[in-house]
Amino acid sequence: MKLSNLSKYLCSFTGKNVVHQLSVSLEDMYNGAMRKLALQKNVICDKCEGRGGKKGAVECCPNCRGTGMQIRIHQIGPGMVQQIQSVCMECQGHGERISPKDRCKSCNGRKIVREKKILEVHIDKGMKDGQKITFHGEGDQEPGLEPGDIIIVLDQKDHSVFTRRDEDLLLSMDIQLVEALCGFQKPITTLDNRTIIITSHPGQVVEHGAIKCVLNEGMPIYRRPYEKGRLIIEFRVIFPESGFLSSDKLSLLEKLLPARQEIEETEDMEQVDLVDFDPSQKRKHHYNGEVYEDDEHQPRGGVQCQTS
Repeated sequence: MKLSNLSKYLCSFTGKNVVHQLSVSLEDMYNGAMRKLALQKNVICDKCEGRGGKKGAVECCPNCRGTGMQIRIHQIGPGMVQQIQSVCMECQGHGERISPKDRCKSCNGRKIVREKKILEVHIDKGMKDGQKITFHGEGDQEPGLEPGDIIIVLDQKDHSVFTRRDEDLLLSMDIQLVEALCGFQKPITTLDNRTIIITSHPGQVVEHGAIKCVLNEGMPIYRRPYEKGRLIIEFRVIFPESGFLSSDKLSLLEKLLPARQEIEETEDMEQVDLVDFDPSQKRKHHYNGEVYEDDEHQPRGGVQCQTS
């Protein structure tokens, strides 16, 4: 293949894309933001216009005849040969060579130089973790190739308060038992620095593990920023510690709460007590007043009859 034909052939290809990960906060994805990103990229040398040297100094590599590849034939046995293709060592696969005295002083014959590039990355409201922002044709330049793209991949940082799930924001909220029974007001600072008051009215009981939501207080929807998802709140009711009330006050509290279920005990019933569960404690077996901690030391049954 001639050098001119090789150049036309290479022009039909595109260079490699450059992928860069950009860490962004949940606030940036909520409000939108612009971040400047400094990158190093290859650009065609403007001193030699990508030739690598003086005009007319570039010649076709005589070793590979401009193909950039070498073919060697090895005999591996009587009447058997092996053909091996490798990159031409004379021109390092470029298909051409330049005399050292004629090489460009700026790029040293490489045709490209490194350059700092500042990109303005616009993060739109509602963009998601892993979403890609593409700068077409801003990738590394190389003679004979169309430049590739620079692809920015958004990496959302963890947030101390909110968890994102698509267009919804999730939040865990602790409330005291009195708040669960008698109502409460809780302030929440939103991602755009507003304060909203979560209100539960007296008589509106909130159970432990209850999940409720506030409409239109979630994430903005991408490309529809005036529409928002939900703020989903899971409530965790904090119960008071044992012994927080005296016996007489417990009796008063019992009168205020719904009646508890009473059972009628019979002789075949047995009362048992609750104790705190310790998952690290081994199960203990009681046999005739003795304690055994595993099956190997449990007492065996009586002597069994021999079977034939």
